Amino acid sequence: ARFVDEKLCTGCLECIGKCPLKKKLKNKFENFRAPRGAIYVPFAQAVPKVPVIEKETCQYLNSPDPDTIEVKEGEKKPKRKCGACAKACAQGAINYDMQDELINETFGAIVIATGFNLFDHSKYGEYGGGQLPDVITGLDFERMVNSSGPTEGKIVRPSNGEKPKRIVFIQCVGSRDEAKGVPYCSRICCMYTAKHTILVREKVPDAEVYVFYMDIRAAGKGYEEFVLRAQREYGANYIRGRVSRIYEEDGHMTIKAADTLAGMPIEMAADMVVLATGSIAREDSVEFANTIGITTDTYGFISETHPKLKPVEVPREGVFACGAALSPRDIPDTVATAGAVAAKVGVLFSNDILMSDPMVAEIDPMKCVACGACVAVCPYSAITMEEFRGKKFAKVNEAMCQGCGTCSAACRPGAAQLKGVTDEQILKSIEAVLQW
Repeated sequence: ARFVDEKLCTGCLECIGKCPLKKKLKNKFENFRAPRGAIYVPFAQAVPKVPVIEKETCQYLNSPDPDTIEVKEGEKKPKRKCGACAKACAQGAINYDMQDELINETFGAIVIATGFNLFDHSKYGEYGGGQLPDVITGLDFERMVNSSGPTEGKIVRPSNGEKPKRIVFIQCVGSRDEAKGVPYCSRICCMYTAKHTILVREKVPDAEVYVFYMDIRAAGKGYEEFVLRAQREYGANYIRGRVSRIYEEDGHMTIKAADTLAGMPIEMAADMVVLATGSIAREDSVEFANTIGITTDTYGFISETHPKLKPVEVPREGVFACGAALSPRDIPDTVATAGAVAAKVGVLFSNDILMSDPMVAEIDPMKCVACGACVAVCPYSAITMEEFRGKKFAKVNEAMCQGCGTCSAACRPGAAQLKGVTDEQILKSIEAVLQW
């Protein structure tokens, strides 16, 4: 429940300014670098632009209900705390009595577009472990240069609010690092770092910009030209090498690194350091996949049916995935997969009759001993236990079965077989080949 009536709210946002906690809570959308109140708009472009009250922090919702408090005769019942947002709302849109609702709906398709998380840079103790205020992430910098961000688009040092004169960008923080468990390339870091260097030079023309990189992976239309533009037109200094340590000294960040092309160590002072943190799967992706009955890869991303022939389909009919839920990818690739999913769903809904593969499993109830082995191993949750006249047996949902044959291999009494691929048919085929 958002505790604000969407039909009555006009989006004036008067309620937000009246909240006594408006400068005491941290805004998650701003990466916890800007304050908010207990009532707030989730982000600037939210649709509908209606505030929401956070139940866990709202003083009114967390104060006891006067009707449930027993008082002695002659004493007045205490009033609830706050309620300032309700008093400020001229439309009467604040409704503290709203309750969470569980809504059940039937859908013809599921599109997984859960996105990704950023690598936790605090795991890099050599870079300050998240304790140095002037060592920020690329997302922090992105919000900083945004006009609706915490600094209204001004590039300043988080420690003292001054303009930085030298900014160092470090790439591959949480990417291509087997020691941190992320051996893959996140694909987006090289390009958003190049964009950030251009933004620095546009907003602070006299600032020095240095980029430490392992390799520049600009594999996209116009990407290589964009990186060269950052170097040649905007004066970004790219240094091939890894940064070994960052520490604070005399009010500045001291960076110790190596220039692998020149073959020499480097030590420089910087006012601000921006870490290009990599992309990782959401922490709840495995649990989410298990809920739907699909699988994930080693790193927690959704597994597609085939990476080339079926890049947006998962091994379950009617379920599709797109964007960074599948793997790290940039905006053009995300839009392409989203368009592909929309087309797949359109084709699915355009048919009056759905055709399914006839090569599905079937279970002979006379042979089934109800051991449940097939239920446990089925990766598509297509088998359930049924009961008829006191006898339990397994039953296959043919609409969900993909004909993988796992149940047939696990069934000890041989009750589970694939239609058209029974043991007898396979043996006959082998005999025919041997006779030939």
